[in-house]
Amino acid sequence: MKIFIVEDNENVREAAAGYLRLEGYDVEEFGEIKPARKALESEAGSSPDLLILDVMLPDGDGFMFAKQIRQFSDVPIIFLTARDQESDRITGLELGADDYVVKPFSSRELVLRVKAVLKRTAGTGPESCSDGEIRWVYGGESLVVSENEHRMLYNDQPLQLTAAEWSILVFLAAKSPQVFNRIQLLEYCLGSIAEGSERTIDTHIKNIRHKLSGAEWIETVRGFGYRFNGKKA
Repeated sequence: MKIFIVEDNENVREAAAGYLRLEGYDVEEFGEIKPARKALESEAGSSPDLLILDVMLPDGDGFMFAKQIRQFSDVPIIFLTARDQESDRITGLELGADDYVVKPFSSRELVLRVKAVLKRTAGTGPESCSDGEIRWVYGGESLVVSENEHRMLYNDQPLQLTAAEWSILVFLAAKSPQVFNRIQLLEYCLGSIAEGSERTIDTHIKNIRHKLSGAEWIETVRGFGYRFNGKKA
């Protein structure tokens, strides 16, 4: 699997790339946004399976770059940054990132987070709806989940989700009508290594709701957590 690292600090970039290569990943390194954007937009088959992205880069802002990427690609993104404020973490997740790693970090931790995101992207998380395809309905809307093809259709149109969003939505659907709190969703859907604020889950839920046209597919059960409201068709 191919991983792009966009990081201007050469020591940090080379250390991370070295550990990832030891794990068997094909890694391409970039010190600026411009060459990374060119590689991402290339039609020469160089599209990565995951992007590790710094926020403060010499030729631009990583948050803005991620926003631009989401216009044409759903590649999983892990932010790698010294910006450790909760507001920065929430901003990154709202832009569609799958994880947010704060510097300084251990290279081993980064490898584990990469593996967790790629596992979710491949649809091999802890829970699944079924071996085939399930159609859910709610409020006159429809949601089709195909585990085998790792594909979702919302009102017969492709639904683009990040790996984290996919994992949360599929898990809640599979366990409907049970209610799960933030800590449980962090553990079951994002893995125990996905440390950080419980608001991480709130942000992913907000993004999912937005992509589902704001409909109450996922209900907030105050004081308890979240529940999926769809019914099998």
